[in-house]
Amino acid sequence: MNIQITSRKFRAKDSLTSYTKDEIQKLTKFNPDIMDANVVLSFLHNNNSIKSAEITLHVPGKVFKADETSDDFRKSISIAASKIERQLRKLKTKRLAKTR
Repeated sequence: MNIQITSRKFRAKDSLTSYTKDEIQKLTKFNPDIMDANVVLSFLHNNNSIKSAEITLHVPGKVFKADETSDDFRKSISIAASKIERQLRKLKTKRLAKTR
């Protein structure tokens, strides 16, 4: 899986990038066929107290997206990752229902 992390209007620390990679790696448990993951971290509207995380995940035949804003990057990343996790679970149950 190819993980690309982009930070806008700031330079992300190594601890934040490793946390982001760990959260994305956890998603392979729900779908091992994940090809790419793009994560964009940014501040919103010149207000440094609101932080945004946008995750785009490419699976064969599907693209999953999740956005989240909060006062902390780690919180935004974990909530967006849980949204993607929900979408991956739904895809998995649909595929299993078709095979039965």
